[in-house]
Amino acid sequence: MKLNKIITTAGLSLGLTLPSLAMAAPTTFVHLFEWNWQDIAQECEQFLGPKGYAAVQVSPPNEHITGNQWWTRYQPVSYQLQSRGGNRTQFIDMVNRCNSAGVDIYVDTLINHMAAGNGTGTDGNNFGNKQYPIYSPQDFHQSCSINPEDYGNNRYRVQHCELVGLADLNTASTYVQNTLAAYINDLQALGVKGFRFDAAKHVAASDIQSLMAKINGSPVVFHEVIVQGTEAVDASEYLSTGLVTEFKYSTQLGNTFRNGSLAWLSNFGEGWGFMPSSSAVVFVDNHDNQRGHGGAGNVITFEDGRLYDLANVFMLAYPYGYPKVMSSYDFHGDTDAGGPSVPVHNNGNLECFASKWKCEHRWSYIAGGVDFRNNTADNWVVTNWWDNTNNQIAFGRGSSGHMAINKEDSTLNATVQTDMAAGQYCNVLKGELSGDAKSCSSEVITVNSNGTINLNVAPWDAMAIHKNAKVLQGSLPNNGGDWQRTVVFINALTQSGQDMFVRGGIDHTYANANLGRNCQTTNVECAMPIRHNNLKNNTTLPWKANDNYLDWYGIEQGQSSEAQGTAMDWTTNIWPSEFGAQKTVDNDGFGVTALNIWGEHYWMLDVDMDCSKAVNGWFELKAFIKNGPEWEGDINQASIPYASTNHMAQCGKINMFEFNSSSVEVRDF
Repeated sequence: MKLNKIITTAGLSLGLTLPSLAMAAPTTFVHLFEWNWQDIAQECEQFLGPKGYAAVQVSPPNEHITGNQWWTRYQPVSYQLQSRGGNRTQFIDMVNRCNSAGVDIYVDTLINHMAAGNGTGTDGNNFGNKQYPIYSPQDFHQSCSINPEDYGNNRYRVQHCELVGLADLNTASTYVQNTLAAYINDLQALGVKGFRFDAAKHVAASDIQSLMAKINGSPVVFHEVIVQGTEAVDASEYLSTGLVTEFKYSTQLGNTFRNGSLAWLSNFGEGWGFMPSSSAVVFVDNHDNQRGHGGAGNVITFEDGRLYDLANVFMLAYPYGYPKVMSSYDFHGDTDAGGPSVPVHNNGNLECFASKWKCEHRWSYIAGGVDFRNNTADNWVVTNWWDNTNNQIAFGRGSSGHMAINKEDSTLNATVQTDMAAGQYCNVLKGELSGDAKSCSSEVITVNSNGTINLNVAPWDAMAIHKNAKVLQGSLPNNGGDWQRTVVFINALTQSGQDMFVRGGIDHTYANANLGRNCQTTNVECAMPIRHNNLKNNTTLPWKANDNYLDWYGIEQGQSSEAQGTAMDWTTNIWPSEFGAQKTVDNDGFGVTALNIWGEHYWMLDVDMDCSKAVNGWFELKAFIKNGPEWEGDINQASIPYASTNHMAQCGKINMFEFNSSSVEVRDF
């Protein structure tokens, strides 16, 4: 088989030729877990294609049992394309639109089993007693259960008995193989380019070889084979028919980032006993192990905040395997819960909020890491490795790029050698090079005339530069902006344990149409840059760290996972005697402040804000009360510069709002 969109290198030889530097070939795919077909199509067009993602793994598209739990998608009733993701027409539209955007579709494919029990599927078909529209009892193995100890010593039971009670297909049967092949070939005819074979370990490798002989062409195929040690069935058995998931990568990377030293990672991959790079699909987490299933261990997930950023940066920068980025949703501790009830692209609003869809693939450190990998794949080597023997590391990809990670509480200050040309480069984890290469939207890294970099990486931060992110000499912009102190008060009676956050910025649709800002592609184009002035409240201080924008996306890279946006502080104009000793904003970060002339429970945001990003001095915001009523409803504020259902505040002034009210008061300092 061949992998159509991965660059040929010394370490990843998959039968392709190198692209020109101007159009780096995609090297990473993303799992848009539980996204519907319309959302995926729109995401391909607006973000994945422009950002250089190779492909999307989609949830199983075939008819499945009814229910809201995510795992209902993994209990097939038939191979009709009618699922929670949408119908056949919508699926075809998604495939066509993604292909046009340069993004392939990989289908999660269930070859081991059919649904358990009996009932009616999502296309109206009845099933039960091993009777399905396409299968009868003779198409299944005899019922038996896989015992925990079988994985270590009983190959037969692992591959012939029922996984958690699911009817186990007799995959050695010609009829079963022909039926599966017909389904896969139909998907290929619709434009699908790849397939994940779910639970492949439970299907004999010889059966998969026979199945592959019936499949048209050379699609990308990767097998889910969960192996963490010595087991009766080994991942190596499946290498001849496709790529294989390397679960040890996920657990060992997680263990190192959580409990070990990043200095250990200099020979990560084959040096750690993993399968060959050219055969491995790797990930920081996946939909199973982020829930504690599927070979879970010290797995890092979106709930780990900046640690998750840094682990993904390493995966995407280090030359091993074919990486898969996880894009999930907040399941709030309920490991059975299906996706949020709202679509991701919700009538012009991107629902990538902390309590809904996570959209990790859009986080700048992850999307920037994909950009780095795409532009360094022509140098499939690690060069100039440096570490401090603990949790500060840096390494190069020859003359194509260089990166550094600082997973310590002190700044990384070191001079490291690179093979890169001298000049100034955009740190692609934080910003983007402009189309004319004359400016960078964020941090610029200098490579000295002797090829060294004087690293200055903040605690729990990272940098990555590559040859195609070089800023033209003498053209760096003046990033001074128009910084003015801006204060927002929102009045809300809250209870003990509740905290208020705000999110905001400029409306995407308005900015795209009227300001020339492409906010779908670059989130910060519609964000308001901020610098917190109040850093004395010990409760909110950790939430303010690495909070550099008032934006619509909730947690920023490196921000505490407990935050729900930009944190506010409780204030009053008179301290109640029953509260004990008086607290003040000046001394304690909360309590009495002269700026509050109204009363108790006026939550305050006090920042310096770049007013050059506002619309004639205006910006939007909406409040969220954590552990309480959460989001405000729609706001209908009068005399605003454009239509909005949010509060609108004036940059450089004191703004007072009431929670869930359209009233506003604006004052000068």
